[in-house]
Amino acid sequence: MKALCLIIALFSFASVSFTSVATEPALHPELEIFRPFLESHWEGDLTEPGKVKKMIDRSIWSRALNGQAIKTVHSINDGEYGGETMIFWDEKQQKIAYYYFTTAGFYTHGTMNYDKATKAIEALENVENNAQGITQVRSHSVLDQSGTLEVSSEYLQKGQWVKGHSALYKRVPKTEVKFR
Repeated sequence: MKALCLIIALFSFASVSFTSVATEPALHPELEIFRPFLESHWEGDLTEPGKVKKMIDRSIWSRALNGQAIKTVHSINDGEYGGETMIFWDEKQQKIAYYYFTTAGFYTHGTMNYDKATKAIEALENVENNAQGITQVRSHSVLDQSGTLEVSSEYLQKGQWVKGHSALYKRVPKTEVKFR
């Protein structure tokens, strides 16, 4: 009986040791800045000031393509609008690049720069096939110490830069991103 307890104790210790030694899944080194977002669910309120109708955005971030990319999926108001993004390191441009495909029939492609001092991500994307005449989007994102993600954007629409959406995103328990 003592031998059985000793064997169980040894296996328990070994499994704890192996679990604590396990490493995080591989991720392209240039994408490491996104690791804090991975395998997490986020929710933000995009409701414009003065508007009654709520615009709740839910998203999921995950590692993709053996760590060579990051995939995000989001939807607003359970599928009223949504999209999927693939973020990757573009070797030719030597920049973080991405493609974003939407349920509205347009898509975007752009690049991101990360400022280590401010921990901000600046993105500039070109918009293709947008019905409202938007041809570019600039955005600014910061993940603060409390874990809140602050995002703001502006759109180049019909030749003029106009204020876009802004939101504070918080991590939430597992949420479902729905499409219609």
